[in-house]
Amino acid sequence: MSFINLIAIDGPAASGKSTLAELIANKLNYFFFDTGVMYRAVTLAALEQVKNLDDEAKVTDVANRIRIDVQPASVQDGRVMDILVDGRDVTWQIRTPEVDRKVSKVSAYAGVRKAMTEQQRRIGERGNMVMVGRDIGTVVFPDAKYKIYLEASPEERARRRFVEVQKRGEPTSYEDILASIRKRDEVDSSRAVAPLKPADDAHVIDSDGKNIDIVLEEALQILGNPVS
Repeated sequence: MSFINLIAIDGPAASGKSTLAELIANKLNYFFFDTGVMYRAVTLAALEQVKNLDDEAKVTDVANRIRIDVQPASVQDGRVMDILVDGRDVTWQIRTPEVDRKVSKVSAYAGVRKAMTEQQRRIGERGNMVMVGRDIGTVVFPDAKYKIYLEASPEERARRRFVEVQKRGEPTSYEDILASIRKRDEVDSSRAVAPLKPADDAHVIDSDGKNIDIVLEEALQILGNPVS
């Protein structure tokens, strides 16, 4: 089956793929779904239920038991969607520093990825969706008709994130952000299950030195005229 009305956008951390996907979704009146929220939701649930996230079996059990869903934003508080775990709104709880520190570990577990892949497919099959992640075009929806892989150098991604952090007034350095991005790249690209890489039939966009308007125009040219 070819998922004509599903657009898969993958790429490394801080490549701008979520920004691009949200703009495309708005343009086409599609639902924007950043699948990274699911791994954050599992991490939150595991922190609440397991405590020791080094126990892969127990964390995987949590991932298999909970039901995660995403819906259009029901509250105008800055969110782009509602994130629900077993019906509970956890949209902002998944953004805590503790979840930030643990999500890479949780998302690398094979059983967690398998469970989340199944849930992502359930949600993606609703259609009219722009789905963002690191393995959407390779694993979750390899039959998606439209696949984009957005890349940028670690230095460029660190620069962009540093500007964002400065605007929020958070204390950090460009060097620390660059080191964090390089470490995340290594984890994502070297994991045994669903490593980060472009799908063979993905359109790769290098966003180095380009503003978001240029990247969006390139993406829309690739997409042509998606139909529902």
